[in-house]
Amino acid sequence: MNEKVTLGKLAEWKHSGRPISMLTCYDYATAVLLERAGIDSILVGDSLAQTILGHGSTHAATMDIMVTLSEAVRRGAPHVYLVGDMPFLSYQVSIEQAIANAGRFVAQAECDAVKLEVDRRHLDLVKALTAAGIPVMAHMGHRPQAEYQYIKRITTREAGAARDLMEDAQLMIEAGVSSLLLECVTEDVARSITAASSVPVISCGSGPGCDGQVLVLHDCLGLPGAVYPKFSKTYAQIGEQITAAASKYVQEVREGVFPDSEHCYHMSDEEAKKI
Repeated sequence: MNEKVTLGKLAEWKHSGRPISMLTCYDYATAVLLERAGIDSILVGDSLAQTILGHGSTHAATMDIMVTLSEAVRRGAPHVYLVGDMPFLSYQVSIEQAIANAGRFVAQAECDAVKLEVDRRHLDLVKALTAAGIPVMAHMGHRPQAEYQYIKRITTREAGAARDLMEDAQLMIEAGVSSLLLECVTEDVARSITAASSVPVISCGSGPGCDGQVLVLHDCLGLPGAVYPKFSKTYAQIGEQITAAASKYVQEVREGVFPDSEHCYHMSDEEAKKI
């Protein structure tokens, strides 16, 4: 990938029908590999609290961690559309704090947008962020940061809830969001929202009718920390390969096979004679 993916490019792809690919990523090396693979967009998600730090929920992610890892991902993937995930309590306390925190993602980590888990109660916040020049991806549907408030993960199976979400999505667009992310929304509702949306809509388990798809990288690669929701797909078992390689290393060290002469530094015979 040589050309920088911009919001304008995403909008162009939406209107041309060219699907947008997005994966989560949390480190430099993996970002390099994803850009080589041709990924369009990377989300530095607060899922790193689970996949990288080993916590049971996303709530343990902090601003400092999120921004630091976003910086690393940007260095590894300078051409992708990079989205920084606003962690729990980084934008709920006050609009002023939200703008300051979101600004760190843009100014410090060079993110192209920030993602917030929102509904119609957050319209003033979204308007303030966009007025400050910060592009916002509105995360709607299932919202992991508020999962303790919900009885059902998929709420749009009922017509009333579906109508509410469709209205919220339109309100977010009118408030100035640059994109939407729909998590665990029923396929027909997600398709309707996408058809009515003037901004790109990314699906996280919301079916093929959206403008693009996002998955958690650890689910795709079979790595520890993966959650494997119904909508995810595993494309490789990298975890097994890492375990096999490490086991081989352990075996060779214990058997004295590694390191051999080839993997050691040597003096010349002439210098050795001087000792």
